[in-house]
Amino acid sequence: MQSLTISAPAKVNLFLGVGSIRPDGYHSVQTVLHTLALADRVTLTPADELELSCDVDLGIPAESNLAYRAARAFSAAYGLDVLLDITLAKRIPAGAGLGGGSSDAAAVLAGLAHWAGLERDDLRLLDVAASLGADVPFLLQGGAALMDGRGDHLVRSLKPIEATVVVVRPPAAVPTADAYRAFDADPQLVGDMRPVTDSVRFRDPRALAAGLANNMIPAAEALVPAIGDALAFLRAETGVLGATMAGSGSAVFAICDSALDAERISRVAEQRGWWSAATALSAQGPVVTESEMMV
Repeated sequence: MQSLTISAPAKVNLFLGVGSIRPDGYHSVQTVLHTLALADRVTLTPADELELSCDVDLGIPAESNLAYRAARAFSAAYGLDVLLDITLAKRIPAGAGLGGGSSDAAAVLAGLAHWAGLERDDLRLLDVAASLGADVPFLLQGGAALMDGRGDHLVRSLKPIEATVVVVRPPAAVPTADAYRAFDADPQLVGDMRPVTDSVRFRDPRALAAGLANNMIPAAEALVPAIGDALAFLRAETGVLGATMAGSGSAVFAICDSALDAERISRVAEQRGWWSAATALSAQGPVVTESEMMV
């Protein structure tokens, strides 16, 4: 079997509207998701046992990592004994709302589907993806999509839009569970999604930037006030067309007028001590590349 290298792209929520708690305990969610060019790199190599290593200390055991759990879940679903060395090269910061862990899991599933000759819309594979997290089914496909349910149900795929993006993450992470508890203590109304879906449909980045919305921002800011500082910084910068928070934070992002603007803003953010990356909206999901045959 070949060793595989898979890109694992980050995502942003162009629109996020969190609603009330559903009977199953999850919140109802409406969201428009879009993948970014910013991506982790996942390498799968056949091995004698299932192992995972990462170039960043994520502070959790390998067995708790979503990428490791994805291999286990695939094994259980398809009655296979998946034995792999999973290597993660991280570019997406953890605890940022950018879907890094979910994307790594989606990349593992994409690689295993490639080996097994499965299409990525295989229903059992999608069930495995959904069992790992709400964003994983979308990240298995990539591009742009309108989702509802708990954020895992595809309403319809959208044609990806081209736009330059700068991402900024304050040093503190926002634990997702804490963010939702803070939201429940002070719930916010769900905004209007149509400006985002219309701007994507009509290929209008400026209208998209004006329509960005996320009703989780007050809850996340209450936990990490630096999120508000980062948003204020972005919105004050020349070349920023609009800015909002990624998921439940702590990363924020802006649609920019040009790549030069995004690169300049990223440098200034790094000088302030924040992690930052100049990137772009991307149509790509996980891209699987084969390397030499293993002996």
